[in-house]
Amino acid sequence: MSDDSPSEQLAKTNEALAEWAARSACDSDRLIDRFEQMGYAVRGKSEDEIAEILKQPPTKPSQA
Repeated sequence: MSDDSPSEQLAKTNEALAEWAARSACDSDRLIDRFEQMGYAVRGKSEDEIAEILKQPPTKPSQA
């Protein structure tokens, strides 16, 4: 079992998920569209840039 606190574990999980989502988005226009609708400005960005963007709160309001 890890010695990390629950909040540290959550942060590590969120980071891993952001990186996975960025890799997936590079191959999926639909996923890019969805992130854009959620308020993340990821269109035209590299995988590394997308990962960093997804690690932060959205910068625009969600478009349901």
